[in-house]
Amino acid sequence: MKVDVLLGLQWGDEGKGKVVDVLTPRYDVVARFQGGPNAGHTLEFEGQKYVLRSIPSGIFQGNKVNIIGNGVVLDPSLFKAEAEALEASGHPLKERLHISKKAHLILPTHRILDAAYEAAKGAAKVGTTGKGIGPTYTDKVSRNGLRVGDILHNFEAKYAAAKARHEQILKSLNYEYDITELEKQWMEGIEYLRTFPLVDSEHEINGLLKEGKSVLCEGAQGTMLDVDFGSYPFVTSSNTICAGACTGLGLGPNKIGEVYGIMKAYCTRVGSGPFPTELFDETGKTIRDLGHEYGAVTGRERRCGWIDLVALRYSIMVNGVTQLILMKSDVLDGFDTIKACVAYKVNGEEIDYFPYDITEGVEPVYVELPGWKTDMTKMTSEDEFPEEFNAYISFLEEQLETPIKIVSVGPDRAQTIERYTEE
Repeated sequence: MKVDVLLGLQWGDEGKGKVVDVLTPRYDVVARFQGGPNAGHTLEFEGQKYVLRSIPSGIFQGNKVNIIGNGVVLDPSLFKAEAEALEASGHPLKERLHISKKAHLILPTHRILDAAYEAAKGAAKVGTTGKGIGPTYTDKVSRNGLRVGDILHNFEAKYAAAKARHEQILKSLNYEYDITELEKQWMEGIEYLRTFPLVDSEHEINGLLKEGKSVLCEGAQGTMLDVDFGSYPFVTSSNTICAGACTGLGLGPNKIGEVYGIMKAYCTRVGSGPFPTELFDETGKTIRDLGHEYGAVTGRERRCGWIDLVALRYSIMVNGVTQLILMKSDVLDGFDTIKACVAYKVNGEEIDYFPYDITEGVEPVYVELPGWKTDMTKMTSEDEFPEEFNAYISFLEEQLETPIKIVSVGPDRAQTIERYTEE
């Protein structure tokens, strides 16, 4: 058996949570491979709305195995709050959720360091979610991190040493803080974490594959936020691309099967950083309002713009995407004209590839397509799509050289249409 990988192709917020929830019935296992509680995967079904931060989005579907992999960074206090809310709404977790011993722990001092570093940057700040993600990954690569497995042996001494090291850094930054409440909640989260199956996830996931189990790997954030291939330095601290599923779960590259790439029919971004197709006019505001483009975790307004096919071609290339999933098509239902960026103009020269630096001097080159001016939210089949929307899909497939297999026409699980594509 091979694993399938599902990931975002833009700057995050593409709708990964909903798609994982839709696809999960076809899989035995759902595994998160990177990121932390900076994720906000929103799912809506049966009149309820859920936002998942660290827990895999397959948690709602029957008796599936859900794995938090070694590439994830976990905040015990936030995990406890998220898990208890799910359990209170009738979704049992203890028998469904396994946590890698090699996943790194976000300490209370990591969150304080996050705020201190951002404050020190002033106008050059990256715009983090303030959840301590960056400092945790920094400790991981500098070999100073604490891992979930550490809570099983000599934990108090290990925690005290890590905390003391962080306090020295905070002292050098002259940053004032009060850790009391954060630390209290965090320690309660540690005790809660002990009640879950803590596993060697690389052995578990490869063993499940040997047994013939089907596995879906769930990414967080988006390709353009990848620490190596995104719009650096305005990126997250982990590898959000398909290769991250290998390092974040302990899988060989020969185990990768289908790669689902998720994209919106337009583009959004949260926080600082370059965004070539960003709209600052009434159109951008309309897309934000119609798409309810506000961060699921932070509540921040998302910056909105037209779809960027230059960036998408790049994302498809570095991920090896085999099929595309188009989200939020319905948000564009009322527009007379739809624009798509097909190239960039840089210093007067038109290019069709994603360059090293897009921070300045990049002008999008657009083509215009007729809007479909039809409410698609009640549609249940591709046969109902208006001619103009079919033309938009064909245009995207031609430009991206990848088939669009699934189209979302609304936030609910039921508002998902699979297309009859020729093999």
